[in-house]
Formats: sequence, structure tokens, C-alpha cells
Amino acid sequence: MQLLERQASDVREEDRSLQSFEAPVSPTNPVLQLNGLTVQIRHKTGVDSIIQDISFDIHPGETVALVGESGSGKSVTAGAILGLLPKSMHVAAGQILFQGEDIVQWPTPKRRKLCGSHIGYVFQDYQGSFTPFMKMGSQLVETLRTHRKQSYKQAKAAALACLEQVGLPAERAFDSYPFQLSGGQLQRAALAAGMMLQPALLIADEPTTALDVLTGERVLDLLDRMQRQIGCAVLFISHDLHHVMKRADNVAVMRSGMIVERGASSAIHGRAKHPYTRMLLNAKPLLSEIPPDFDLEDDEHLFESMHRAGGGPV
Repeated sequence: MQLLERQASDVREEDRSLQSFEAPVSPTNPVLQLNGLTVQIRHKTGVDSIIQDISFDIHPGETVALVGESGSGKSVTAGAILGLLPKSMHVAAGQILFQGEDIVQWPTPKRRKLCGSHIGYVFQDYQGSFTPFMKMGSQLVETLRTHRKQSYKQAKAAALACLEQVGLPAERAFDSYPFQLSGGQLQRAALAAGMMLQPALLIADEPTTALDVLTGERVLDLLDRMQRQIGCAVLFISHDLHHVMKRADNVAVMRSGMIVERGASSAIHGRAKHPYTRMLLNAKPLLSEIPPDFDLEDDEHLFESMHRAGGGPV
């Protein structure tokens, strides 16, 4: 009985400590600030640093792009912020300040509450974002009721509103299993899940990687619109520097666990200083990433283009 009472007291204390994040965020203060963050990995022969002394900050309403090739440390950085590092990794040095408070040493339950309610996350693998054997609506309602004191009726109404806001047929999506939705629909639902608690910070980790270019652009347009509506900060993780230039306010370029260059998007685009940044800027997109030259709304043109691609009559 004493153990249960002590656990309940700890939960109440965690809830009180998170209440300070409910206050409006000052536009002059960073929502997120990394100061000299270093992440190390333990292995049989010793310890290696995979993130080395990185620093950047994000203000309310701002989009910062973290850009680099695969394996540069982008997703590990996100994992450190969220407290989702594998057991073999740990934060060895530096600070992760969320609204001015260092969260590195917070206990796991407290970090989970923070990340569910005040920090949203859109996963790279949209198919793995949802439990396959639960309907979409049940998962969204569970998220809302876990972090907000709401009845089932209130949570369902909020979930339906979020699904409608991201352009999905709300009732049908609510009653669907994940496998019954397309990739673009699932990523829209993932965005709804990440945004419906109106977080101060959203981390979008390669949110369009598994989508075709047109669907990806629509998802990013939706992300921009929702960001403007709630005024949150966005950490946009990508391997494509060209892709983020038109959407990010500031860019941090990562290579081998270090930030080699950072600055305003316009400055990086016009006056990149580091050779690696210039190499990324000079990289050409794959043919599969170049948008087709027809309008998806023009059925006749689309039909002709499909025949032309397949070698049939036009």
C-alpha cells in the first residue's frame, strides 16, 4: 500500500512539474536548445561518440532543418531529444533544454509524458507509427485520453476533428485499420496524431521518404499549414538539402555526427561555406524524384500519359 501511495505521489509531482510548460511560450525564447550535445555508443571494444558537440536552437513558429546523408546522426539527435535512444547509447555531455529546462536527466516516465503532450513526433516509417490490429480511432482516442483528462466522447470528437483537418474522410478513417489506408493517408493520420495535442515542438523525421513525390509535397504543405495554425516549432529532418530550402527558416548540416555548417536557408543556398554543404547543393535529384509534367486532376491527360509511359496507343 505504501509503495502504491508513493508511486501515486510521484505521478502527481511529475504532473505538477509539467504544468509550467502549459503557459504560453515567449517568442523571444527558444522552445528547444541543444548545447554541446554528445551521444556515445558502447560496444565490445570500448565507447565511441556518434554525436559530437552539436548545438542549435529553435524558436516558436520556426522551422529548422537538420540535413545530412544517411548515417550522419540526424535520427540519433531526434532520439536523444525524445529520450528514445537504444540501450547501447547515452547522452555523454551537453544539455537538451526544452523551454529553458534541461531534460537530459529526467526519469523515463516524465520524459514520456513530455514527449506525448508537449513534443510531437512524426516517424519516418508511417506504417510502423500505428498498431496494426487496432483501429485508427481507438489509437487516437487513447493518445488523447492518456495526456488529457477527457471522456471518450470528448476524445472521439477531437480525434474526428483532427482527421478532418488533415483532409481525411474522418468517420471512415476513424473506423479503419492502418492497413486499410494508403501510404499518404497513413502519413496524414500520423501528422494528425503528432499535432492534435498542439505541441510546442514537432519533430518530423524524414516524413515523406516512403511516399511518392506528389503525395510527399501535399503532406509537407499540410504540415506547413498546421504549423501556422498552432504556432509550434518544427525540427525537420531530411537528407535532401534542396527539398528543405523552401520550407525551413534555418538549416543545420550534419556530417559524421557533427554540424559542419548552419545558418539561414537563404544564406546557405547562396553562400554555402563548407565543401560538404556545397556538395549537397550540387547533388542532382534522382529521376524518380522529379515530378511528372501532368496534372493529377486532368483525367484525360493522365490517361494519355500512362499509355505513353507504357508504350500503348495515345
